[in-house]
Amino acid sequence: MRDAGVVAVLRAPSAGVAVSAVDALVAGGVTGIEITFSTPDAPAAIREVARRYGDAVVLGAGTVRSEVQAQEAAEAGAQFLVCPGTDESLASAMIATGAAVCLGALTPSEVMTAARLGAHVVKVFPASVGGPSYLKALRAPFPDVAMMPTGGVNAGNVAQWLDAGAVAVGAGGELCPLDAMVAGRWDEIEAQARRFAAAYDAARAAA
Repeated sequence: MRDAGVVAVLRAPSAGVAVSAVDALVAGGVTGIEITFSTPDAPAAIREVARRYGDAVVLGAGTVRSEVQAQEAAEAGAQFLVCPGTDESLASAMIATGAAVCLGALTPSEVMTAARLGAHVVKVFPASVGGPSYLKALRAPFPDVAMMPTGGVNAGNVAQWLDAGAVAVGAGGELCPLDAMVAGRWDEIEAQARRFAAAYDAARAAA
């Protein structure tokens, strides 16, 4: 996920649309892909993306809210699993799959809990609540915890999030808008992916 830098959070209206969106994202240079379980038949989309791209993408499942979903996603080929919050029994089930685990947290207490339960990455969500300055403050007592902000990330502030200590950033509607997916405006999504990828590359080069 650190290598991918930008993780596209896909909430698509169908599995087929999700796969087409991934094609556009990859063409634009975004190779971190998180297909959420709010996408109908998400495991089918994950399976097809894994078949098409293999190791060329860092592929995960998002909005994992049950042990069944965690298992289905891992069996479909998800390399990482993302939960919007932190739940002890679900965290254990996610870790048991062998995939990398991202647990959602916002407050210091939630970050401590997620880290204690074995999260490889803490998803700071919704990061839009505090912005980069909040992430920087949160990083101070947890310098050893990898954090990925999601929510409030756009191509114009990627550098600010990385400067604040993010190991990667998650972007949903700003990167892959629902209306563009529904209308099949893949060129628009590809162009937005190029903007995000360029912003990430420039920020890393400057660092």
